Formats: sequence, structure tokens, C-alpha cells
Amino acid sequence: MKLRGKFNSMLLVVFGLALGASGYFSYQQLNDNARDEVLSNAGVLMETILSARTWAVNEVGPNLRETEEDEEMLMMGIPAYAANKVMEAVQKRYPEYGYREVALNPTNVKHRPEDWEARIINGFRSDVTKEQEWGVRETSKGPYLYLARPIQIKQSGCLGCHTTPEKAPPKMVAIYGDNGYGWKLKEIVGAQIVSVPLSVPIANAQRMFTTFMGTLTGVFVAVFILLNLMLTALITNRLSEMAAIADEISKGNFEMGEFNEKGSDEVAQLSSAFNRMRRSLVKAMEFFNKQSD
Repeated sequence: MKLRGKFNSMLLVVFGLALGASGYFSYQQLNDNARDEVLSNAGVLMETILSARTWAVNEVGPNLRETEEDEEMLMMGIPAYAANKVMEAVQKRYPEYGYREVALNPTNVKHRPEDWEARIINGFRSDVTKEQEWGVRETSKGPYLYLARPIQIKQSGCLGCHTTPEKAPPKMVAIYGDNGYGWKLKEIVGAQIVSVPLSVPIANAQRMFTTFMGTLTGVFVAVFILLNLMLTALITNRLSEMAAIADEISKGNFEMGEFNEKGSDEVAQLSSAFNRMRRSLVKAMEFFNKQSD
């Protein structure tokens, strides 16, 4: 293999390793950033919904239990109803966002958990110190990041509707029947789960990754070409010229001119040494020819 081939092989190996390492770490970083952004958005949405629930529990519920207003007014005092109303407003602008309040024994049967949601609730029940859980789920609409927090009965006022049907507001019993009773203070009865799509942030990360890798590859190609041009101008052309002169001298052709010694690099030093050797050889051959005569 010629010098250029060895040089380019080594260069391609170095560039390949650098490109692979850069691609791997940048891909991981961009996807982590996309996930963190979605997780942050989910956290903001969760806090907004929690504020609505707190308002319903502390401000609306106590007054409605006393007045026994119509069904719509009674519903406004239910934390889950208030949370879902807030979410309906959010979904008018962000329809792909999702929110569910699920419980193992819900008042509204629509809030019964799916298998993966039940697993989350049981995880909170088995570890009461866990404040939240997040993960990624594959759905028919693409990957979704979910953020879940436990629903724990922290206020005794909540038990007014969930201890027994006899203690609950009659209109609530008329609407929901015998569901959602038997709850206890400090018990974790369910979970709040926010779902945010990952497809758009991941697609943006993919575009950024493609742009970055394309730019980096372009830089590597430009450097590769530049280094090859420098190799040709500074080394291989000069060595090829020197080899051609040496080949002619080896055939007895001493009429070839001396090699250009311009510069102070190693090739120039080799050229200077080659020219001295050539001159010495010419003198030796002239001396030998005189002795022969």
C-alpha cells in the first residue's frame, strides 16, 4: 500500500471513530433534552390541574354540600370534575394532551384504571414515600410520556362523599350509585396521570441530529480533501520526483538534474542528502573512469 493509501486509511479510521462517538453522544443528548422538555411541560400541566382540585376541595365543595344545588353545581364541588374541566380547556388548544384521574374504587366508573394505570396506583400504595412516577408508553398515536402522582386522602372533608352512601350527598348517590365509598384518611386511592406526546419533540430532535451529523460529515470531508491536497503538495509529489531521479541514476543516467532542496522540512533535508549522494556518486564514477583509461 502506498503512503497516500496508508495515510487515508488511518484518517478514515480516526474520522469514523470520531463521527460515531459524536453521533452517539449527540443523539442521546438531544433525545434526553426532548424528554426533559416534555416532562417539564407535563409537570406544569399537573400543577395547573392540582390547583383546580385544591380550589374545588377548599372553596367550592364545602358550600355546595350545604346548599344541595342542582346537578351541575354539585359536580363543580368534585375535585376530579374540576380537574377535568380545566383539562377540557387545555385540550381545545392542545388536543393531543391527556389527563386522567383513576381510582381502584372510583365514584365514576369512567375513572376505572386500565391495567397499566392500576400498576401505577398499586406502586404508589406499596411505597407511600413515592411522590411521582414517569415513563414512556407506546400508543397507536406514537410514544407518549406520562407523569403520575398519587391521589391520597389528606383531608377529612373528602370522606364526606366517600365514606358510605348514607353520609354522601343524596344527589351524588343518585348520579353515581354505590360506587366510590369506603375510602379512608391517608389512604392512596388512585392516581393523577398526565400524558404528553413525544412524537413532535423527538421529531425535532431527529432533525437537529440530522443537521448536526450532516454538518459534521461535511467538515470531515472538507478536512479530508484539504489534508490530501497538502499531502500531495508537500510530500507525495516531491517523493515521486525524487524516486524518478533516483531510478534514472540507478540506470546510469547521470544527466538528470538535482532535486529541488527548497524548504527546511524533513523532505527538503532528504533531498539535500540525496543530492550530496548523487554528486559523490558522479565524482566516484568519473574517478573510476579515469583510472580505467
